[in-house]
Amino acid sequence: MSTVATTADEPAAPIETRAVRLKHFWSDFRASKVAVSALVVIVTLLVLAFGAPLVAPQDPYDMAMLDWLDAFLRPGETGSGGYVHVLGTDNAGRDMLSAIFYGLRTSFTIGLSAGALALFFGISVGLTAAYFGGRVESLLMRIVDLQLSMPAILLALVLVAVLGQGVIQIILALVVAQYAYFARTTHGAATVERGKDYIEAARATPLPTWRVLFRHLLPNVLPPLIVVATVQVASAIALEATLSFLGVGLPLTEPSLGSLISNGFKYIHSDRYWLSIYPGIFLMITVVAINLVGDQVRTILDPKHAR
Repeated sequence: MSTVATTADEPAAPIETRAVRLKHFWSDFRASKVAVSALVVIVTLLVLAFGAPLVAPQDPYDMAMLDWLDAFLRPGETGSGGYVHVLGTDNAGRDMLSAIFYGLRTSFTIGLSAGALALFFGISVGLTAAYFGGRVESLLMRIVDLQLSMPAILLALVLVAVLGQGVIQIILALVVAQYAYFARTTHGAATVERGKDYIEAARATPLPTWRVLFRHLLPNVLPPLIVVATVQVASAIALEATLSFLGVGLPLTEPSLGSLISNGFKYIHSDRYWLSIYPGIFLMITVVAINLVGDQVRTILDPKHAR
């Protein structure tokens, strides 16, 4: 005689069920040609960004490879290196296409890192507040609400002024500026779930609190967080570009779309339009593509979405 034991620590769903759900999700996602096209654009930009040392014709931040005689070459002109500068060069003779690829790598690194860290801290704060309730919930959520009342760009400017310039500093500033969005979303969804029977059953067992939070409560509040994560990655990329454009983000020695746009801004009314226009176009394409994918994910995860 055999028995099947069930405990509060069982996985939420069998592997087969998760695979089927993932298959249904992809089926719903590809129903939108716009979202699929945006996803293809994101993947292509990621490959170009992180493969920049392999696909870029020049390392634009290696001074030994730059020639001042190549400054301000128009798009399509051939430089002293013997290759065609498809998008032209800037005032230092840097190949703009190469600089954009390296700038994209920095943007994706900062956006994904800041988004992942903000997601982790936001989830931790939101789950803790919803699970314990009472004074802990009031204190944490008032801090979150206070932060949400401040514009993210203003908070990021203050933090960068305190922390200084650099990739690590920008990531830390963006994490502090953005984690509150994840915390508020997590708290709202977890508050609905915390009174349900499966949470009460888990709390009645001798499981550690962290396991109840992350093993049982978290999986049921993830759908809205996935949507927020896609939006916040795009927001982090745009914020980093804004800070660099204003001259308080990354130093000039670091590749950045924002600094490229800023460098060419003074030439925007001259015939050297490519210095700002092309980095701006790549930044716009990146942010719009991520938002389009996020919109489709939100539509699929909407409880009213017909399956």
